[in-house]
Amino acid sequence: MPSLKAVRTRISSVKSTQKITRAMKLVAAARLRRAQDAIVAARPYARGLSEAVSEVAARAGGAAHPMLEKRSGRRVALISITSDRGLCGGFNANVCRTTQRLVAEKTASAEVDEFRIEVVGKKGREYFRRRHLPVAHELPGVAGDSVLDRAKELAITVSDDFTAGRIDGVYLIYNEFKSAISQTVIVEPLLPVTPAALPAEAGQIDFVYEPARDELLGLLLPLYVQSQIQRALLESVASEFGARMSAMENATNNAKDMIERLTLEYNRARQAAITKELMEIVGGAEALKG
Repeated sequence: MPSLKAVRTRISSVKSTQKITRAMKLVAAARLRRAQDAIVAARPYARGLSEAVSEVAARAGGAAHPMLEKRSGRRVALISITSDRGLCGGFNANVCRTTQRLVAEKTASAEVDEFRIEVVGKKGREYFRRRHLPVAHELPGVAGDSVLDRAKELAITVSDDFTAGRIDGVYLIYNEFKSAISQTVIVEPLLPVTPAALPAEAGQIDFVYEPARDELLGLLLPLYVQSQIQRALLESVASEFGARMSAMENATNNAKDMIERLTLEYNRARQAAITKELMEIVGGAEALKG
């Protein structure tokens, strides 16, 4: 049985850890509220723009703009969105494993000849480096006002490469925010833009474009790519705070259970020590009587 001093030290250490995890949970909960408000506000715009672009693309035809051109898909870029910090459960590991599994599956089936990964977040960078996966660019994680700047940077990179023919397809891989305790990894095609499926009668009717259709697509498609990346980044930020809050709550509860077990162990050890001392006193007294 460990000494009383060792148990007291362990209880003190666990209590200190519990204070840290409780504080981290409160910070994550406060930041989650702002992140959740941001993603709820961004979803309608991103969804509306996506529907508009898809319908215009369906009526325009695949040759109206390079971003609508369907290719063989032999060279693919994956935008894998992780975070800079850990202590958020399986948030980062789920995205990284999904990315790695997608690379393995597409390579094994000979659907894709070349992959490159655009990594957002230090955790993803470290994961892919250790496994020697092809990382094209490494970008720091996002928070607050940096979301828009990061979205613009990624959108320009993948759009230019796709238009120039250096890549044939782009996928987004990120955690979609469901609730504070639920996040789902999403693999979402970004480029080429997929036209909407129109009814036969609707396909015979076209819009009156102002400005011209090609000019309109030239404005809408880059904006669409940026908005989808920005939405994925906001989803990831909200998911990260939700996962961290849940993980820290579990850690705090585990620390509480551990403190209770250690306190019980301490009391038993203390009782055993007192009983031993009493037995020694009684034994000494009996020896003196004899």
